[in-house]
Amino acid sequence: VQLQASGGGLVQPGGSLRLSCAASGFTFGNYAMSWGRQAPGKGFEWVSGISTSGGYKQYADSVQGRFTISRDNAMNIMYLQMNSLKPEDTAVYYCAKYRGPGVIFGSVDYDSRGQGTQVTVSS
Repeated sequence: VQLQASGGGLVQPGGSLRLSCAASGFTFGNYAMSWGRQAPGKGFEWVSGISTSGGYKQYADSVQGRFTISRDNAMNIMYLQMNSLKPEDTAVYYCAKYRGPGVIFGSVDYDSRGQGTQVTVSS
């Protein structure tokens, strides 16, 4: 299993970024997927989860209404569109694979997690 997150960078408060996660080594469409993040000095935080088809999505309260998770099963890619970014969104963002097709709100019971991409929100 390989999960490669990209698309991070430096953005001003109120700005937007789109993260991508390229997946390989498994049948992407058979597994629920997730985004999580870790800010400096803090623990890992679940951000969002998406079902196998993309029809069921969940978000942490801290990002609800600002972030949108999606996936393209034909291309084996997952996305996280982040709008109205705040300084408190600064973190390393990771994409992760669940053990099966189900999404459990807040669950970080992943069987694989890729290398992260840094997102910095600062003026």
